[in-house]
Amino acid sequence: MYPKIQIKLSGIIENVKRTKELCKQNGISLAVVTKLLADNREIVQAIVESGVDYICDSRIQNLISYKDINTEKWLIRSPSNDEIPDVIRYADASLNSEIETIKKLNAEAKKQGKTHKVILMYELGDLREGCLKPELEEIAGEALHLSNIELYGVGVNLSCYGEIVPSEKNMKELEEVVLELERKYNIKFKMVSGGNSSSFNMMKNGRLPNSINNLRMGEAIYLGNIPCFEEKIDEFNQDNFIVKAEIIELKEKPSVPWGECGLSNSFGEHSTFTDRGTRKRAIIGLGKQDVKLEGITPLDEGIIILGGSSDHIILDVSDSEKQYKVGDIIEFMPNYAGVLSCMTSKYVQKEIVR
Repeated sequence: MYPKIQIKLSGIIENVKRTKELCKQNGISLAVVTKLLADNREIVQAIVESGVDYICDSRIQNLISYKDINTEKWLIRSPSNDEIPDVIRYADASLNSEIETIKKLNAEAKKQGKTHKVILMYELGDLREGCLKPELEEIAGEALHLSNIELYGVGVNLSCYGEIVPSEKNMKELEEVVLELERKYNIKFKMVSGGNSSSFNMMKNGRLPNSINNLRMGEAIYLGNIPCFEEKIDEFNQDNFIVKAEIIELKEKPSVPWGECGLSNSFGEHSTFTDRGTRKRAIIGLGKQDVKLEGITPLDEGIIILGGSSDHIILDVSDSEKQYKVGDIIEFMPNYAGVLSCMTSKYVQKEIVR
């Protein structure tokens, strides 16, 4: 059935193994981020069986689904209050930046008779989650006195919101903060997590400071791409996901709508149109409810994505060398946003190819 996203599992596993080997050569443990997979147990199980150190996800619901998969699991989005019981029950560690949340995790861990690992997040400029230095020191001091919390380490996030990339300068700052905390409290962190796939090249080239011993990576593994730099990784598979949708209408129509215009379309957007005359337009059974339009590129270079609505995408196929007909399948190469949206949509079939 269509639409579907075809997933080449062997390509993902090859990328996992190559990433793990590079990490091992550079003294880095690998936490594979599974959120892109949107609770696909078959793929996550295969990733764990390939020998990764940890898996991490931003949704506790996904970690619950993986409860019988034998590996250490991290929640990488700070938990909300109502998630805390499940976080203690199903996550071995979580990333946190609020002391009140850590205290609640401690109380729940005590109730469940467990010790929960906490990685404190430090703000390095990307302006998503994380504490500035004075608060980080204060939270670390308090967390060390909580009976059922293990202060596992310090982590940072880069490139996801503010497009700030890892550099010698900010990675050195992370190391200095970690060493200061260790001296101040006479401790040794087990985990110093220096970011995500955007740190791939620094890791590969041995440019990460010695104190950094972990990376949380997803995009490099799934798409063979380094985010923020938009750089393809040599020898990694980049075609692990293909989006496929069926043509449900094919007609020649004018390229500009006619009639009285309202203020916006069904998504509250105001559109502009270029008059290119009468064009051959294909509609496929895939829409904005299923995929981020800017996140997919037609494999047929003669196709232009004109736009779409919740359930339809409109294509200009006039310049294609292929003579399409209703029922034909159009294929797209998705980027990270394209894969994430398709994997999340229950209306897009997932076809795993081994």
